Amino acid sequence: MKRLSKLTPSVLCILFLIMSCATFRSDIEGSSGLEAKKTLGADPVDVLFVSKHLEQTRGLDAIPKLQNQYQILRGFDDILLDASNELSNLNRFAAFTEFSSDMSDPKRLALKDSLMENYELRVVMEFRKEKSFSNYFLGTIGSVFTLTILPIPYTQEYFLNVEVYDNQGRLTKTYARSASTTKWVEALLLPVYPFHTEKKKTEEIYVSFLHDVFRQIDADQVLKVEP
Repeated sequence: MKRLSKLTPSVLCILFLIMSCATFRSDIEGSSGLEAKKTLGADPVDVLFVSKHLEQTRGLDAIPKLQNQYQILRGFDDILLDASNELSNLNRFAAFTEFSSDMSDPKRLALKDSLMENYELRVVMEFRKEKSFSNYFLGTIGSVFTLTILPIPYTQEYFLNVEVYDNQGRLTKTYARSASTTKWVEALLLPVYPFHTEKKKTEEIYVSFLHDVFRQIDADQVLKVEP
């Protein structure tokens, strides 16, 4: 019995080392297919980018929940800044991220109002990620009982809805994109894992989302001040 108890930590360590996961992403649904190209001659405009990030576990959450500042994708501001280069006539710009706690924070509400008054145009971006509670629950049971010998997939869906408002506060254009990641949990995936981490694939989706939508916004020339 004592010998078994001594072996147990060693066995667990070995199982931990051989169990890993690798995440793969889908193509972007609704992609414009446009190549990067600058639009010349458009008047420079000031734009406020407003974003909100929601998540929902279908079968568990009744409604999508706003993520707080610690839950949203790390480095999102850098991704937004990089994608803004797709907009040919962007002059001044600022970014504001909505959190559920803003409802009880007068300073945050005042800041948003102030930004809306000082920037001519507004681009509102809603990021939403969804997963199925039943699939994750059954997948977890399968992983435990098979010791991850059998590959178990965990799918996460991502959606982006973008609304563009003119200087009169009118909605002028909407855009939508979607994609998904599949995380495979299986023994002996350790050599693959460093190249296909969940964070990396999620970040790739956000980068593709914003670059593609901003590229289409630029091609559509909707960022303009109406008389």
